[in-house]
Amino acid sequence: MLFAWKPWLVAAGLSLITACSATNEAVVRHEPAPKPPRVTDGEDACGAARVQDRVGRHFDAALGASLREASGAGALRVMRPGEAHTLDYRAERLNVRLDEQDRIIALECG
Repeated sequence: MLFAWKPWLVAAGLSLITACSATNEAVVRHEPAPKPPRVTDGEDACGAARVQDRVGRHFDAALGASLREASGAGALRVMRPGEAHTLDYRAERLNVRLDEQDRIIALECG
C-alpha cells in the first residue's frame, strides 16, 4: 500500500517545484552596472608633478599644508609603513608615502 502512494507524491512534488520556478524568472530585473571611471596614466589631477621637489624631506603638518596648497590637490593622504589604507582611487587626492623616519619617499595621485 505504501508503494502505491509514492508515484503520486513524486508527481505532485515535481509539479509544485516546476510551478514555483516558472514564476520567479520574470520577477527579477537587473539594472546595468554603471561604467567605471576613466583613469589614464597621463593625468595629474592632484598636481603631484608640481611638488616632486619635496621628495626626501622630513614630513610634518606644515609641510603637509604646503604640499596641498602647492599641488592644488583636493585631498591629502599620508601613508606610513604598516598602516592600512583603502584601495579606492581618487585622482584629485595626493598620496604622501613616508618611510619609517617620516621622510617622503613618493608623491603620487590616488
